[in-house]
This record gives sequence, structure tokens and C-alpha cells, in this order.
Amino acid sequence: MCSILGIFGLQPGDDVAGLRRQALDLSQRQRHRGPDWSGVHADDGAILVHERLAIVDPAGGAQPLCSADGDLVLAVNGEIYNHRALRGELADPWEFQTASDCEVINALHARGDDPGEWLRRLNGIFAFALWDRPRRRWLVARDPMGVVPLYWGRDGSGRMCVASEMKALAGICYDIAQFPPGHYYDSDGDRLVRYWQRPWRDYDTTAGVQVAPDELRAAFEAAVHRQLMSDVPYGVLLSGGLDSSLVAACAARFARRRIEEDDRAEAWWPRLHSFAIGLEGSPDLAAAQVAADALGTVHHGFTYTLQEGLDALPEVIRHIESYDVTTVRASTPMYLLARRIRAMGVKMVLSGEGSDEIFGGYLYFHKAPGARQFHEELVRKLDALHQYDCLRANKSMMAWGVEARVPFLDLEFLEVAMRMDAAAKMVRPRSATATSGISSGTDPRPVEKAVLREAFDGYLPDPILWRQKEQFSDGVGYGWIEGLKEYAETRVGGREFAFAASRFPVNPPMTREAYLYRHVFERHFPGEACARTVPGGKSIACSSPVAIAWDAAFEALADPSGRAVAGVHHAT
Repeated sequence: MCSILGIFGLQPGDDVAGLRRQALDLSQRQRHRGPDWSGVHADDGAILVHERLAIVDPAGGAQPLCSADGDLVLAVNGEIYNHRALRGELADPWEFQTASDCEVINALHARGDDPGEWLRRLNGIFAFALWDRPRRRWLVARDPMGVVPLYWGRDGSGRMCVASEMKALAGICYDIAQFPPGHYYDSDGDRLVRYWQRPWRDYDTTAGVQVAPDELRAAFEAAVHRQLMSDVPYGVLLSGGLDSSLVAACAARFARRRIEEDDRAEAWWPRLHSFAIGLEGSPDLAAAQVAADALGTVHHGFTYTLQEGLDALPEVIRHIESYDVTTVRASTPMYLLARRIRAMGVKMVLSGEGSDEIFGGYLYFHKAPGARQFHEELVRKLDALHQYDCLRANKSMMAWGVEARVPFLDLEFLEVAMRMDAAAKMVRPRSATATSGISSGTDPRPVEKAVLREAFDGYLPDPILWRQKEQFSDGVGYGWIEGLKEYAETRVGGREFAFAASRFPVNPPMTREAYLYRHVFERHFPGEACARTVPGGKSIACSSPVAIAWDAAFEALADPSGRAVAGVHHAT
């Protein structure tokens, strides 16, 4: 994964050399995403800059990627997991210039098909800008789930600017916005088009659809296998929760056989390394060690102090470009962990984001009134994921040049998991046919994601397979959130907070903690356009605002922490 920056729509008389210099300066603001190499293309119509983090084809594959005749120029941030299959399906030969997985985009565009047709065939995480020089046409696109960040806007002369991070455009574009996931922009017709839409979004198309445990398990294992595509050392994030542990369990099985893409290449490390972080004595550190011991990973459990977390807050907010309370709380330990991981020479990790949005893993799902409401909330959560967990995982890790991949959001797995009737996903006790359990197999308490746990029966120790949901900001240590709240009380005065709504009319902060984060954000990203890139609204344990209506108590207790759902969290 890398960073891209593009300026399009240059006109006769524009100072190309000056704009090239400006583009390089702007791109340097996001060079942490691509510390390995820089590349630039500039002509009288477009300027593209690329900062590279070399994961696939590190010796070659430098960007921008140009066609053999120089007509196409492509800058991509991301990975195309099915690039070999797509290359093999090309009807006409294409003169590939590198072994980069992303170069297939040039070949697909050159066929002249509608962009939506070939974009729908890409299975990967990506954001790209493509310049078609002879036609003076540019395409900009983002992956369906928005795993990879992308921002766009117009500068003072009306030129279109795109960048991987908002900081590269701040002060240049005054209409900055997130580029919408699952869309492409085509300058030919000045149109923004949604290319990815799925029938499973409508509950009626999934009602009654059954997915066997074997099919669900096989689809996820295949997703993990695809996303192990790498020519550099990799690892797994392992919090000891269900999701990261399942990712680690599947990755460990492939790593033991030392196989990668197409079962052809040996892994760089014969043993899989796993990474966790938390305050001293945190629930995640203890659970991660249990999982790692069972899976046989080379495990690295790191601790941080409350003060180290507080010291990092300003840089964390600058990197993640968000003032959302949940996101800041969870991003800080992840940011600290990323630095440790990169220091060990690892450049790519697999992570467990997306599972809670697919299977209803947050504790407030215990209160869902029915399968339809459950499913509709899943869709709302998936639609917003690029503003929350995808943003956190990507930017917290990429702050130190570590790429985070998310197998649960693999498009082929998503197709299987989301066409399942939500009735099967709803919170319920463990099935009597499951051989694993919280203890002896008789615990009657309902548990979230039971269908996923049962599909992987036997893959993990019982205490991990059936461990209740802990949001990352809770699991790193319950003192973390309380420490943040207490710190905010000392930094934000009562008179200052009283005028929060007038100072911040967009998404006014409702707590002193939220005010503190917003104050730091504004220093780096002033203006209402930047503020609007961050979502607002009340939330209970990461719910959408709509789900607040599921329980009358939610309205008074609204807090992003998972432990805010009274009577559901088992720990005391």
C-alpha cells in the first residue's frame, strides 16, 4: 500500500513546472505511507505523484505505472488479489512493464470497456488515478468497501485534486470530501458513477437463505489465503478476540505449509509472527497469549502506559484525520503498535476488521428487535465502515509504513456471508450441536456471532472461540478510556466547553473528551469542509444513530464503549 496524489485538468498557460513542484511538496505530507520510493509524472494535462510501500515486486513495480507506449499513466494505492486471474483472461496480449499486481488496471482500461464493467471484477483494496493521455481523460476510483482512503476536491483554479490523505489537500482545496467507496469518476462526461451494488442489501433478498458452516469456513479460508500475497515479511494482529484469532488461525495453517499465492512461493518467514498491545494487565494481552500459544505463532505482546498514549494523541489525530471519539480511542494503541511492528521489519499484517459489521458482533446487537432490523443495521454499518474501522486500521498502521489487510472484507467472502439470512446471525446461545463452548458446553447465555464461532469449531481454544466481544479500545485495558476522560476534564475548561456548539457548528462535541479531539483536529484541518469528512451523531457501543431506538435506555447511556450496554457485557 502506498499513497497517491493527482492534479488533473491543467490548461494551456499553466505553469507545469511550478505545479509539479507543488504536487511533490503536497505528496511529501503523506510520505509515511510510502517510505520506500517516490515517483512522479507531469505533462500539460496531469500530474501524478506516488509514494511507494513495496509489498509486491519490491525490486520493480515502481509507480506511476506507464503503458509501453506511454499513453496510460496510473498511480494506485492498494492491492489487486485476483490480478493473475485477470491477466489470464485478457483476450488481447498486453505488454506488462512490471510484476505489480496493480498494472492489470491499465490493461483492463485499454480494452475500451465501460469502467464499471471491469471495476466490478477487481477483488482487492484500492484507490487509483489513471491518466489517458491521448484522450485527455482521467479516471478515479475507490474499492467497494473503502478500505483504502481517498479524498478529492478542486483547487482555486478549478483543477481536480485527489490524494490518499486529506492532509495533502488541506489549504489547497476548500471543498475537500471523501471520495465515495464503490464509485468511479470519469472526466469523459464529468460523471461520478456507483459501480458496486449488491442485491443482499435488501433484506428480502436474503430472507430464508441458508449458508452451511462448511461453505462459510471455506470462503473465509480462501480470503485469508488470497490476502497473504506478499514478497516481504508479514504478520497478524492478534488481540485475542474472535475475529483476529480466526484470521491468525487460518494464516497459521497456510504459513505452516509455507505457501503463498497460487501455492507456488515460499514464505519469507517459516513461522507466523503475531502482535498485540495493551496496558499492563489488559484483557487483550492475556487472551492474545492464549491464542498464540495454541496456534504456535511467534508472539509479541507489547505494553504501553497511559501517559505514552496521551503523549501520542496529537500525532494520532493528525494521522487518522478524524475526531470521532471511538476512532481516536482505538487508533492510539494501534498507532503505537504499528511503530513496534515496523521496527521488527514487518511491512504487512492481516487484521480482523469487518467481522462485527457482517455478523452483528457489537454488544448492542443483543437488543435487535428482529432479523430485518438486524440486517438493515448491518448494511448501515458496512456503508459507514470507511469512516470508522477501515480508516482507523489503514491510517494508524500506515502512519509507520505498515499495510493492514482485512480478509473479512474480501469481496468473495462478503458475497457468501451477506447473502445469509440475518436470522441465523442474530445473538443466541451456542447450538447444542457445537462441541466447543465457554466452559462445559452448558452456558445458556446468548452470545454474538454464534454462527461464525460454530463454523470454526475446533480452530481455537474454547475461551478464545467463545470470548465475548471486547471493542479494541476496551480490550487494551479498561483504564484507557477512563484515563482519556479524566485527562480531557483537566484540559477542557467549563467555560470553554459551554461554547462548544458555537465554536464547532458541524458535529458539535457533546463531551469534554470529544471537544479535546476536535480542538486538535481543527489545528491541522481547519474549515467546515474538513470537519464534514468525519461522521457525527449519537452512538451506543458503536451503533448507528438509528439503532439507538432499539432500547429506551440507550438514549441516556449513549457512549461508544462496548461496556456501555448494561446487562450484556459479562465482565465486571
